[in-house]
Amino acid sequence: MTESVGVSCPLPSEQDNVEQAKGNPALDSSTFIPPVPLASPSIIIEFCDRCRWLHRATWVSTELFLTFPPPALKAISIIPLNSEETGGRFRVWLNLEGSPPQLMWDRKIEGGFPELKGLKQRIRDHVQPGKSLGHSDKKSE
Repeated sequence: MTESVGVSCPLPSEQDNVEQAKGNPALDSSTFIPPVPLASPSIIIEFCDRCRWLHRATWVSTELFLTFPPPALKAISIIPLNSEETGGRFRVWLNLEGSPPQLMWDRKIEGGFPELKGLKQRIRDHVQPGKSLGHSDKKSE
């Protein structure tokens, strides 16, 4: 077994948490400030939960964070939808400061799920114009 390289983030035992929280305001949940909704730039992925597309939504979010790590993207929200009106939905929205969210992909309009290459290019053009996406920028022959 190999050791991981980098920062270690050990979790304290439950007893340690209780004892530390008593005298430490950093561990007092009543002092926590929730994240600002729709930090900019951010992505929102809406998907039909009835279609069981959670894995696809999380895969897309992981790929986008790997390509556009913070601060290029500050947040990615994954929103499961479960109603008749949202049946079959898979949408990717881009939120930029000072403007309403922009639709980057809609499965029904586009006729299928996004190829990551094309989705990354669309998002890149808004958040980091000129950034090379490496092999994702090479044209298919």
